[in-house]
Amino acid sequence: MAKRTRTRTATDRGAYDVETEWTKADLALLEELKKAEALLPDDAPRTLLSVRLSVLTDDTTSPVRQELDLRILARERGCRVIGVASDLNVSATKVPPWKRKELGDWLNNRAPEFDVLLFWKLDRFVRRLSDLSTMIDWCLKYGKNLVSKNDSIDLTTTAGKIMVTIIGGIAEIEAANTSTRVTSLWDYTKTQSDWLVGKPAFGYETADDEAGRVVLAIDEHAYRALRWCRSAAMRDRPASARRMVKVLVRAGLCGPGLTASTLLRRLRNPALMGYRVEEDKNGGVRRSKIVLGNDAKPIRVADPIFTEDEFQSLQAALDRRGKKQPTRRPDGATKFLGVLICHDCGSNMTVQKNRVKDRFYMYLRCGKCKAGGHGAPNPDDIYSKLVDDVLRVLGDEPVMTREYRQGAEARKEQQRLEQSISYYMTGLEPGGRFTKTRFTKEQAERSLDDLIKQLEAIDPESTQDRWVAVHNGKTFRTHWEEGGMEAMAADLLRVGVKCAVKRTRVQGVRAPHIHMKLMIPKDVRDRLILKEDDFAEAF
Repeated sequence: MAKRTRTRTATDRGAYDVETEWTKADLALLEELKKAEALLPDDAPRTLLSVRLSVLTDDTTSPVRQELDLRILARERGCRVIGVASDLNVSATKVPPWKRKELGDWLNNRAPEFDVLLFWKLDRFVRRLSDLSTMIDWCLKYGKNLVSKNDSIDLTTTAGKIMVTIIGGIAEIEAANTSTRVTSLWDYTKTQSDWLVGKPAFGYETADDEAGRVVLAIDEHAYRALRWCRSAAMRDRPASARRMVKVLVRAGLCGPGLTASTLLRRLRNPALMGYRVEEDKNGGVRRSKIVLGNDAKPIRVADPIFTEDEFQSLQAALDRRGKKQPTRRPDGATKFLGVLICHDCGSNMTVQKNRVKDRFYMYLRCGKCKAGGHGAPNPDDIYSKLVDDVLRVLGDEPVMTREYRQGAEARKEQQRLEQSISYYMTGLEPGGRFTKTRFTKEQAERSLDDLIKQLEAIDPESTQDRWVAVHNGKTFRTHWEEGGMEAMAADLLRVGVKCAVKRTRVQGVRAPHIHMKLMIPKDVRDRLILKEDDFAEAF
């Protein structure tokens, strides 16, 4: 079948790339809104704007328009905009608010900085009723309000809470219908020889045939790379995957981000025979499997890069060259992954299993040094040494948990005291109501002194919404003894503690000498504070 050489672009296939474009009129309006905002009093409610868009089409509202509309709404409500959480190319069905890059950071770490969360429309915010319910609970817990420009949503009223639940249910139904349509499309696509939707496997690209239909064509550069890899793997002394990657990157046939595991996954993809494939979700290894049609035969969607014999011989060659690693465990083969790093190259140390004459040996190796930097034998000994060093340095640190404190009650008390003080000061002025007799004047002066002392006793910080660190009565030694090595590994990774492993050859000894250096950030105490995940139960 004849094909035009023009490759069908992502835009032609309906994909998108959101670009926020501000016109001169938009910028002028933005400047006007900011000037009006500067005139607000210091105690004006602080508002955060949430802007989200998954697909930019003629029917959707652009991020610029959403932000401007929300700023206008904030001005009408007398609120000061303190930030814009803009999450573009994000699906509200797949990604809840607290998991989004920008909005999630505000919700999890910057809650004291805002009072109201504004969004353009409910489906721009959430599309699942469960997500909406979680957000309502979070707002009630932290004293925040949800406000939508185009929906009757306001958590300060009972009617608003009922309305937000009803609208959320409608949004979830719409999202379910969309999911059903997408699933149906993919199921139909798998049975067709035409290329209707999806990203082609490496080695192919989309093109238009003479009838204007989208078909798969062989990518010339990828074809050369794959054919060379097969010839290199079939030699008497086959090239390793790492060697193949270096050659391909140097020749410009693949990008600099190519890794050996990605290359092997590409070489093992049966789509290289021109068949339609789908992800094989059985097991922990990423693989693809051939999709069979109604006649129980593979569905061909493109010309093959390898014949079936060539593909099978390539798999056999890769199997002979490959080394069988330990079976994946739920907690991972390597403990303290991301904490143990190579002293020479800085890459992570991972466990590898070698077989020599029916005997198996476990090593910690890095990914960049030649020959794995000679390896570090006995991973368990290294784990034990790391645990001892960490307990010696950080074991006696108190376990502090982060708690949220609202300043609303303190602000009310401060306002009450200020009003009372103003009342007594006015009454004590010449001719005031408390200056008529000595008794009333003395009583008023004592009351005023007492009120001033109460006002001075209020900590200014207590009037602000804030995070505070509270000691839970344990040390990290006790915490890690209860949680085990997994709890310590998680905390060290979260805090940013690293342990550099240096391996030095010893003359006449096969195993290298191991030296470990613990690297702890200067602000480790602040980083060690445990932060409660308010959204953990949402999953």
